[in-house]
Amino acid sequence: MRAVVAVKRVVDYAVKVRVKADKSAVETDSVKMSMNPFCEIAVEEGLRLKEKGHLKELIAVSCGPDKASETLRQALAMGADRAIHIKTKLRTDQELQPLHVAKLLAKIVEKESPTMVLLGKQAIDDDSNQTGSMLAGLMGWPQAGSASKVEVDESKTFITVAREVDSGIQEVKCPLPSVVTADLRLNEPRYATLPNLMKAKKKPMEVLEAESLGVDLAPRLQVLRVEEPPARAGGKKVDSVDDLVDKLKNEAKVL
Repeated sequence: MRAVVAVKRVVDYAVKVRVKADKSAVETDSVKMSMNPFCEIAVEEGLRLKEKGHLKELIAVSCGPDKASETLRQALAMGADRAIHIKTKLRTDQELQPLHVAKLLAKIVEKESPTMVLLGKQAIDDDSNQTGSMLAGLMGWPQAGSASKVEVDESKTFITVAREVDSGIQEVKCPLPSVVTADLRLNEPRYATLPNLMKAKKKPMEVLEAESLGVDLAPRLQVLRVEEPPARAGGKKVDSVDDLVDKLKNEAKVL
């Protein structure tokens, strides 16, 4: 079995995001970037399936500018076997939209013929939570989203996935090939150590121009304005429960 895992380069989760002065987008110049946390979990799950003997090869794929290769090198340092960089100059948080990415990944799936595609359930920059579902729809494959546990059947023809839903944990059984999107509690990703980062430089990375794959990359959505959330108002002290109830009713209007 072979698996493809998609990874995305985003503003690091620990960075305080700033909006550009013209309010057109989030500021990314001179900002620390890293692999999307959900994508890290997807990579880790692929590596664990490989260590259990279910996968023979794990291929990391990323769509983005030149520096997206750094994110792919991290996936290679974690243990992925090879990488494919789909290069584009489009902003990956606004202009390169989920449908574009799903169509680009579908081209890679057609080329590599994997048994499974792993993705993070969403990226922390646009929070769309759409690419995995769109890819499954384009390929006509089943999808198990928000996975918190993945098990491969002994016959390697089915997977059983525990999904996090509002009412608790839902267990589904999917025939392979299929698409799985990772939730936060699926696993704890390993660190890419310095020696492995050095070894990753020798692992193969194929570079493809996005335009060469025959996908229409014209944006379907336009971002009109980006604003920072309003600053939180300071807290207030009250003298009694009656005062608290009065303020909740008449000022906060939550009762």
